[in-house]
Amino acid sequence: MRTTLRRRGQATADTAWERYADISLWPTWAPQILGVDASTDRLAVGTTGTVKGPVGIRVSFEVLAVDESARTWAWRAWIGARSAGLTLEHGVEARGTGSSTWLTVDGLAPIVLAYSPAAYLALGGLVRP
Repeated sequence: MRTTLRRRGQATADTAWERYADISLWPTWAPQILGVDASTDRLAVGTTGTVKGPVGIRVSFEVLAVDESARTWAWRAWIGARSAGLTLEHGVEARGTGSSTWLTVDGLAPIVLAYSPAAYLALGGLVRP
């Protein structure tokens, strides 16, 4: 299953992008992320790590693509078997004095459907002032 989520907000596109690019900032805008251990401080192709979620959930990840000038990136995230994980593509665009962000999630339908509400909430935090 593949679905795309979108949010708009008052954060500038540069601010929203930096919230993605600086991995240490992920918990500041995504309430489901309690911490991140990553092989780099900033998004880069090949970065790997673990996202710490609620109730002891640990999600492994690998960054697949990053285009800072286009403000886009993609990664693979999984619990257990990598093949049962999600591929997530993100982007940030300038919209007037604010920004919009989008996320395309691709994976098994039950996982996509379970993850989408939390992702939608987090995207709102990404573009908040």
